[in-house]
Amino acid sequence: MKEQIFLLNERGELVEMNESGYLTEDLLQKLLADYPNLLSGSQINPGRPRRWLLISREIGVHDSEVANSRWSLDHLFIDQDGIPTLVEVKRSTDTRIRREVIGQILDYAANGVSYWSLDEIQLKFEAQYKNADKGIEETLRDFLEGEEEDKFWENVQTNLLAGKIRMLIVADIIPKELQRVIEFLNGQMSPAEILGVEIRQFIGQNLKTLVPRVVGLTSNAQLVKSTNRNSVGKWTEESFLSKYLENHGQAETALVKQILDWIRPKVSEFWGGNGTAQGSIFPILRLKESHYAIGLWTNGAIEVQFQWMRIRQPFDSLGMRQEFISRLNSIKGVNISMDKIEKRPSFKISVLQDPIELNKFFEIMNWYFDQVRSF
Repeated sequence: MKEQIFLLNERGELVEMNESGYLTEDLLQKLLADYPNLLSGSQINPGRPRRWLLISREIGVHDSEVANSRWSLDHLFIDQDGIPTLVEVKRSTDTRIRREVIGQILDYAANGVSYWSLDEIQLKFEAQYKNADKGIEETLRDFLEGEEEDKFWENVQTNLLAGKIRMLIVADIIPKELQRVIEFLNGQMSPAEILGVEIRQFIGQNLKTLVPRVVGLTSNAQLVKSTNRNSVGKWTEESFLSKYLENHGQAETALVKQILDWIRPKVSEFWGGNGTAQGSIFPILRLKESHYAIGLWTNGAIEVQFQWMRIRQPFDSLGMRQEFISRLNSIKGVNISMDKIEKRPSFKISVLQDPIELNKFFEIMNWYFDQVRSF
């Protein structure tokens, strides 16, 4: 049964407005691109309403490291905390909204997290706004509201690494069957979340009113996610080492502390990731730009940040990154292939337990810092 709402106009007259579907899916997609607030960030997080930066409409999603896209996601937004937000739009008249849309958006999320690079996301954002009235820099500056641009993109990368994303299924009406599935999945997911956003349209006397409603925020799901957030939060050196000790024992934790102590005087700060399942620490050297070559993870890996290095001098040079790989591969137990030169390959921290290999690693990092400081 179609619903009604009533609008009191400026003349004090009551205008009856009747629910009406969208003529095409594209109309609803365009509304979201033009007016992201329709995603109702205040319902998603009443204490700290979400704000949305549109990265792209119809963004390609790969199912391998080959650049060709297999799927096309309707919208990719990022919120003010750098959480990628995947939006898939369906009309209630589309039969796929009952079940298929769940598999569809999970495909996009799983493969987007695995194969999107930060560089690709930034390029899509720049393409989206290069011809806009505000332009790229002003759009980003207004969205960040005084926050550092580098920090924002670092958060995006960390959230991608940790799988901390948000999936939104948007429709004029969310069927009850779909709502139950969304509520169930959202209660099981962490740090990812999946929600539905119902945007009903009411028309009357040449007026339109759009009424958004978020579904999936059950009290149980909110409790689970709140507990997870509070139990970890942003990783500090202390919490990182504590978790590492729990996962890998005293000897390997002592090795990690030795690495951190060696790096500390050479960098500006240690930046802790926001992951819940795994903790991370990134040594950051802040010069004209923020530089970091590695991240240490509580799963026992050192991750090499070629994806970030490739947009920072002097490692925007392919030859410099190839040299870095060659030096790292001189460490016994490290074997990074050249096809990972724009990715985030990793190797086990445990290979550095041999003092000879650890000294090689320190020499390589000294070389890295010398190269960065020379520019």
